[in-house]
Amino acid sequence: MKRVTFPAPLREGDRIAIVSPASSIDNRLVDEAIPVIMSQGWTPVVMPSALGSHGSYSASRLERLNDLTEALCDPTIRAVICSRGGYGAVHLLDSLPADAIKADPKWLIGFSDISALHAFMSSLGIASLHASMCKHLAEFGADDPDNVTLFNILRGSLPTYSIEVRHDNNKPGTATGQLFGGNLAVLGALIGTPYDMFAHDDAILFLEDIAEPIYKVERQLYQLRLSGVLDRIKGLIVGQFTEYHPDRNYSDMLDMVRDMTADLNIPVAYNFPIGHIDHNLPMIESAPVMLDITPDKVNLSFNVH
Repeated sequence: MKRVTFPAPLREGDRIAIVSPASSIDNRLVDEAIPVIMSQGWTPVVMPSALGSHGSYSASRLERLNDLTEALCDPTIRAVICSRGGYGAVHLLDSLPADAIKADPKWLIGFSDISALHAFMSSLGIASLHASMCKHLAEFGADDPDNVTLFNILRGSLPTYSIEVRHDNNKPGTATGQLFGGNLAVLGALIGTPYDMFAHDDAILFLEDIAEPIYKVERQLYQLRLSGVLDRIKGLIVGQFTEYHPDRNYSDMLDMVRDMTADLNIPVAYNFPIGHIDHNLPMIESAPVMLDITPDKVNLSFNVH
């Protein structure tokens, strides 16, 4: 199992940077997320270009790079939350200062397009947080269970999830490994690069996506099958695939995934609460985990590092 470094737990008064490394954000969502962060005793810092607009992006590539670099390298900032995903994080990967980031690891938080940044952090052996961003903080507040879990992780508490996911396609079993995953389309585009998250051995893989046709997701899964990825993983967590349309081959995305994974002799969980949904469980990328699937529940425990 590959060694992973966990960023230090946050303390009272620590600064959290809000960055927009990809698409532009509705500024109201940042404004309303700020008091939620402050309610935890932390100090939010909105980076200079986080509220901007440059085409579909929050700012130019250089401005977004400068914001993210400063946030990840400033010793007074102890966590970095992305305001939203969209598209654009991939622009920054090959210009981020890897050595400086490794010298002082801090939590990076986000999902969707931010999966590209999780892939970058995993390439450095640093744990990061696949979790909700400013919209969820703003709309659901400090008492939302998923937000509470996120805050607890930032303070150093590792969660154990026990989810009643009774799906006909679930494959019971137990596996241990390191947790990797995120948005399938984003991670699939990084195959063969230095940030290929599918290259890890002993992986418990989790996947989600939005607005992708069933055949395109199937094509991505065929790539994982033909390249040997599906044969290497120790377990699979199938999250939420949202905003797709039935086609003439499948009416349900998960039925297609079932057929693609039917011959795998590993635990597989379907319909797990991860993705572009209101109930989006925080997942610690690169963390050692145990996945235990029973006929009634899916249990995911994050082992002490």
